[in-house]
Amino acid sequence: MLPIEMLGHGEDTPSRFELLSMVKKHSSLLGKTVIVADEDDTSDVELDHRFWHDMLDLYFVRGKDSRGRQDDDLVFFVRKLSSYGYGFNDGKEGVSPYFVRRWAPKLDDLIGESNVDVDWRRSFYLNLIAHTSFTVTVAICSHQDLRNHQAEQGIPLSPIYKVVKTLYASPSRVNFQLDSKKEVETTPAYPDICFAIDDFDSTFDAVVLTETDHCYCVILNAHDGAAFPREKESNDCSSSDSSSLRVETNSAKMKNTKLTLFSGFVSYQMVRDAYDAGKSRFGNLLGHSPGKTDKLYMKGPGGRGEVEVAVSRVADQSQQDLGPFSPVISKRGFGIGSIVRKAASVASVAAKNAYAAASSTHSFDDEMVPLKCCLMSISLPWEQIAYDLLFKGTPPVTL
Repeated sequence: MLPIEMLGHGEDTPSRFELLSMVKKHSSLLGKTVIVADEDDTSDVELDHRFWHDMLDLYFVRGKDSRGRQDDDLVFFVRKLSSYGYGFNDGKEGVSPYFVRRWAPKLDDLIGESNVDVDWRRSFYLNLIAHTSFTVTVAICSHQDLRNHQAEQGIPLSPIYKVVKTLYASPSRVNFQLDSKKEVETTPAYPDICFAIDDFDSTFDAVVLTETDHCYCVILNAHDGAAFPREKESNDCSSSDSSSLRVETNSAKMKNTKLTLFSGFVSYQMVRDAYDAGKSRFGNLLGHSPGKTDKLYMKGPGGRGEVEVAVSRVADQSQQDLGPFSPVISKRGFGIGSIVRKAASVASVAAKNAYAAASSTHSFDDEMVPLKCCLMSISLPWEQIAYDLLFKGTPPVTL
């Protein structure tokens, strides 16, 4: 394989599909502790900072896709550990583990004198994640249906209710204040990647658990963007390397164009017990923040990743009518009054149905309480995401 700096310039730069094939060949250290004793040692390509520098340049700055600005116009750079301490959480006060620049045609113009502080390998992976498209599916499913689906994968899983929303990956974390439903502060999350839902309360207002058989399900899928480059027709070439590349290309066409990065569920009873107790009764599975903030934290399968959910009792709205609605104009100038009215109607109907269902199937002694669950954020380690984007081959979870 030719050194990456010799692969071409300008219009002759390799496609993202070709570049990502090279990245996969040199990503065996993902998830492993990497200690670089000599940054000038190029004997191992995966530890060669010049390889990753050029790869980031071609993939996110000089490449055709980047020049066409199909991605977000932000480029992320991870600082070397030596720039702020031995660990990401124990670094020098006030020094973020990463910094951000707006795209420019030349990489040197982006970072200037900060070049020496950049960890190019981690920076490439962070940009690969940040420029990939994600969606989250939040669903209410029957616990019995879930058990049947797990026992026999061929059995389809039909949710009782679901919401699908586009999410964006970020190396920063948003700390929400439930009382005001506003952002309190944004802090670095890296090496975790955070997927926050700013409008969590309105988006999931109709996600209400009303039966003891109900389960709250969260699925995060990646499906487009930088990690899913489209193969382009390549010129005829007689070299064995090109033939091999075409073989890899054809096999890649058969791969899934959607990957599940996180999937987990929790039963109504577990949510209810944690909500009532005000503290964790399930080890690492559920936790409850102190005070009035009614936040539940759910760990993913195997303890990987964390989901933050705002849980509240649904008020009895059976005797309440919707009040008048004022037109609402978004910052971009679109009228969304009708959308707000529709969402409020759905939420009201959901609340009425929840109480009707609870009262018809449970006695007062059971005290069945409908619980609204609003997903606030999902957090995952960057190496887990990067590895799955490059190598995960299992079919995605679909609802």
